[in-house]
Amino acid sequence: MKRWVFLFSLLLSLWISAQEKPQFWNEIQEFKQKDSAQKPPQNAILFVGSSSFTKWTDVSDYFPGKTIINRGFGGSSLKDLNVYYKDLLAPYHPKQIVIYCGENDFASNPQLKAGEALKRFKKFYGEIRAMYPDTPVSYISIKMSPSREKLWNQFAATNAKIKNFLKGQKNTEYIDITKAMLDEHGKVRSDLYLEDMLHMKPEGYKIWADVITPHLK
Repeated sequence: MKRWVFLFSLLLSLWISAQEKPQFWNEIQEFKQKDSAQKPPQNAILFVGSSSFTKWTDVSDYFPGKTIINRGFGGSSLKDLNVYYKDLLAPYHPKQIVIYCGENDFASNPQLKAGEALKRFKKFYGEIRAMYPDTPVSYISIKMSPSREKLWNQFAATNAKIKNFLKGQKNTEYIDITKAMLDEHGKVRSDLYLEDMLHMKPEGYKIWADVITPHLK
């Protein structure tokens, strides 16, 4: 009898696990619903990444004359971009891909090494190149969010590694927004952030737009 109870419990546990959706599954389904309701424009500029893009809801207003598709989903990491790369890339046939991601890799695992974050980025970059061999790719440097000051050294190390990697790749750019977000004394401007000291005010996005605009195709 105990054996049957154990087997039933095991099968029930496996069935429940099969019903559970992976992290960010709902967000990806929302993207699909949007695309189904209105066919996305082809040859647009695709923004992919985490909440700094998600919360940039009026991103198109900052880049007049540019067609932007924003596919940022809050809380995502480079690891998550690799899980959903087909859903994030395949439908759009963009003329350029702009990436902001990496903060959350360290926020969810403070012991993560910059080298591992680079591996995650290189994997996503490889997926892009397998799908779009010649499409320009731009990576925006990880910002030094005040609420994550303990991770700044890891952010800086990751930025340096990704920048160095991109130097050896064709049709790529590293966009450094970090320096532009410092004050005249070289300190991070906390006034550019909301109360959570993680997400930005419009003033922060204005700085981003000023830095990013020359790099858009």
